[in-house]
Amino acid sequence: MGTGKLVENKSDALGIIAAEFPAGVRPILTVTSRIATKDRLVDFTARSAAPKAGRAELEHFLQPTKLLPTDGIVKTTASEITKGAKTDVEKARAIYEWIVDNTFRNPKTRGCGTGDIRFMLESKDLGGKCADLNALYVGLARAAGLPARDVYGIRVAKSEMGYKSLGASSENVTKAQHCRAEVYLADHGWVPVDPADVRKVVLEEPPGNRPLEDEMVAKARVRLFGSWEMNWMAYNFAHDVALPGSNGAPVGFLMYPQAENDRRPPRQPRSR
Repeated sequence: MGTGKLVENKSDALGIIAAEFPAGVRPILTVTSRIATKDRLVDFTARSAAPKAGRAELEHFLQPTKLLPTDGIVKTTASEITKGAKTDVEKARAIYEWIVDNTFRNPKTRGCGTGDIRFMLESKDLGGKCADLNALYVGLARAAGLPARDVYGIRVAKSEMGYKSLGASSENVTKAQHCRAEVYLADHGWVPVDPADVRKVVLEEPPGNRPLEDEMVAKARVRLFGSWEMNWMAYNFAHDVALPGSNGAPVGFLMYPQAENDRRPPRQPRSR
């Protein structure tokens, strides 16, 4: 029989259920989650009544990580994008529009991507999936002085917005992992954004390969700055995650189950 424990990091809303099994025991772990979701929509014409984040929280989400540096080409690109923007809303929107205009969803990317934003900018390969494109948003926002964070989670239901590509395709959500993003704006608190899903609509919404000018794409582009349809469950905000009991290096983020034996470090499983 195996043993299990819960390992938490409150600053990143990180909770890891870690289980160990002795040799010869079939490793089976069942986790049951009960959740409630609520759609989010920010009214940019009014101040938010949401509680303000504390200084320590905001400083935490301005810090660079291994895959999200805020210096060098990241800082230079962020400065170019936000040049002329006078408010934090204008900066956040400028970065969002730049991501939508300049990146693309690459169906050949393994899993949800790795989120190595310096490599993306230096190589000028701005393709990837959600953990790449939304990580690029977060890194550029932090470099521009805006607290921002990746939110790792999973789609749990179909979209009611009319987008086949933005929901779970079946009740089995094994391959429905999805990373979103949030940026902190002074008058509105934590604001949801998802430029990666705009690019998902471009590539995958039937009949596929829609232009940015397409009506369905344009609607998604407007909606996904300041809005989330909560057919999705969030896990955590964490980067550079050291897995309990692991002999391997920290993982860039934790959005998949991880397994390790005495011979092999953990690997990210294949996913869409």
